[in-house]
Amino acid sequence: MDDQNNKSDDVIEADANAVEEETEGVATEPQAVGEAAILLNLKEMIKNYIQSLDKLREEKKKVQEMYEDSFVNNPVYRENAEKAKEAVKVKATTRQQIASQPSVISLGQKVKGLNSDIKERQVALSDYLLEYQRLTGANEIEDAQGQIREIINSAKLIKRSVRK
Repeated sequence: MDDQNNKSDDVIEADANAVEEETEGVATEPQAVGEAAILLNLKEMIKNYIQSLDKLREEKKKVQEMYEDSFVNNPVYRENAEKAKEAVKVKATTRQQIASQPSVISLGQKVKGLNSDIKERQVALSDYLLEYQRLTGANEIEDAQGQIREIINSAKLIKRSVRK
């Protein structure tokens, strides 16, 4: 009887070793299949959200038109809107006269230059922060005044232009 138990133990152990050897190469396959499934699910979810956003935008457009029509069809509102248009014309004329003065022209150009500088520096800072985040893995940085600032990444989805 002990001979039979030893033989069955040897068979079980041999079977276990064979199973281990067979599964060594297969162990990564379920992980890859799982990652692929996650990626497919994520892609499908993104497509569904895009479709949902498009539908919501269309619905908002229709409701917005109905909302605006409510004002346009009201006679009191139309009369007041006409008075407001006239006031805007007077304001624009006055603004144009002031803006044509040499000192104001100079200030306007300086504002444009400063806006351009700010935009350029903002883009550069964004690039530096992305690189800092990539190298350190940190999502926060301390500024010169000792204030902790959080690094936030933002992704946007835009339609590709179709070239013919």
